[in-house]
Amino acid sequence: NKKGGVQGHPIELFLYDAASESSKAVLAAKRLIEQDKVDVIVGDGNRSDIGLAIIPTVQRAQVPLMSVSGATALVEPVKDRAWVFKSTVNDVEVVARLLDFFKKRGVTDVAMLNDTGAFGVSARDQLRAQAPGAGINVVAWEEFQPADNDLTTQLTRIRSTRARAIVCWTVTPAGVVFLKNARQLGLTQMLVHGFGFVADRYMQLAGESSEGLLLTSLKFPVAEELPETDPIRPAILDYKARYRAKYGEDTDVYGGQAWDGISMVTQAMDRAGNAKDKIRVGLETHIKEYKGVGGVFTFSPQKHWGLAKSDVSMIEWRQGRFRLVDL
Repeated sequence: NKKGGVQGHPIELFLYDAASESSKAVLAAKRLIEQDKVDVIVGDGNRSDIGLAIIPTVQRAQVPLMSVSGATALVEPVKDRAWVFKSTVNDVEVVARLLDFFKKRGVTDVAMLNDTGAFGVSARDQLRAQAPGAGINVVAWEEFQPADNDLTTQLTRIRSTRARAIVCWTVTPAGVVFLKNARQLGLTQMLVHGFGFVADRYMQLAGESSEGLLLTSLKFPVAEELPETDPIRPAILDYKARYRAKYGEDTDVYGGQAWDGISMVTQAMDRAGNAKDKIRVGLETHIKEYKGVGGVFTFSPQKHWGLAKSDVSMIEWRQGRFRLVDL
């Protein structure tokens, strides 16, 4: 806005908190569309189930939505999601990247423990579809409710299997319970979290139980360790530095996803116009090899998620910070 906005129009922000509740998110989406008359919505509560809940609203109103959540169903099939885009990676690519890592480490037997929300179920389905072709045996399938505070029953069953790695998929604090229960049971298997759990606060809540945890992630948390030649390293470091200077604290990968979403929407408006249909077409047409802080984005009429498997890395929590394990 300091530079005159987009095509002479200042950007006006309307902000609502879904409070991790789909019903509140749907009401907020309707208010944004019907009362605030927004041209585009960025963000869907950082929860796949919330994103899925508001899709019918934006589809009916034909208002572009830039999701920041992980489930593939948010943007697939594109013919039923014409107004929905995504500023993060699909779990299709994340699961594929994880399977590559297992093969690289010689791990063939794994256990899956997912929550019953849309994010967890989508990853479970992707693992079920992809594991056989990758030569990975899933020797245990366990689930939990997002609000569960004890997972010892599921982990005890997993302990009796030959699993060498246990994958937990959730965005909820139950992922902390998973870590604590696993350590309490003395499990020595490789513990892995999905890309919805890459947050310092969760690691700190888990305390010593988080030490050595492996996670699938975008490159954002480990930008300082990326090669100098990495195409998005400069963008991440610049964004992190400016955020720290403005707010006096560090941001995280999820703030980065919102930043990328807003930035790409702004570019689409600048090149195609700010009418709703022009924004949608602008995203499909003008976001090509866009170097964001989450990866290199390319959209098309057939592809409304911009990232690929190559944008996903394996990181670990070690000695109080995230560290790069496999790029």
